[in-house]
Amino acid sequence: MSRKKNTSSDIGLLEVVKYGHPALRSKGRRIDRIDDSIVTLAEEMLQTMYEEEGVGLAAQQIGRSIQLAVIDVMVAVKDRPSRAWLDGREIELDSLMPLVMINPEIHPVGTDREIGTEGCLSIPGLLDEVDRPARVRIVCQELSGETLDFEAEGLLARAAQHEYDHLHGILFIDHLPAESLREHQPLLRKLQAKSSDF
Repeated sequence: MSRKKNTSSDIGLLEVVKYGHPALRSKGRRIDRIDDSIVTLAEEMLQTMYEEEGVGLAAQQIGRSIQLAVIDVMVAVKDRPSRAWLDGREIELDSLMPLVMINPEIHPVGTDREIGTEGCLSIPGLLDEVDRPARVRIVCQELSGETLDFEAEGLLARAAQHEYDHLHGILFIDHLPAESLREHQPLLRKLQAKSSDF
């Protein structure tokens, strides 16, 4: 699959489920076989992410409980830079983007942490500060089936951790202190009520 933004009209858009949908709290199963259906789903997820103006999207957010997430930090604002290293050498970000992560593992590198603003396409209208490891090692499969093993900082590290959480049924609001979470309860209750049909 091309790493460039696909604007083909034959790629379908998917519905992004909102807070309260049970899929958002489900742990995704490992993908044992990367077949055409997974490739198509990844392409549809990327197009949906671009349409929604997000930088990441996990399978749980389109109602699928599998270990698949997509990221493209090149579409993000310029004041939130990213860096990446492969085999100890810094690489150009566009060589990784868009990133399709299948069965990812993420490990902190060092002890430095960063607080940064996060939001979520599944929790529209809510932004808050989240404390996460500043640099991480990401090991995942690509659509080709090859293993990708690299380190990241900045927005890419944050986005990868955010999406990795989704794949395990964790939302970014779970990292917030109780006081902040209380402040967001009116919006969360409103979104929960809209999802009560599920």
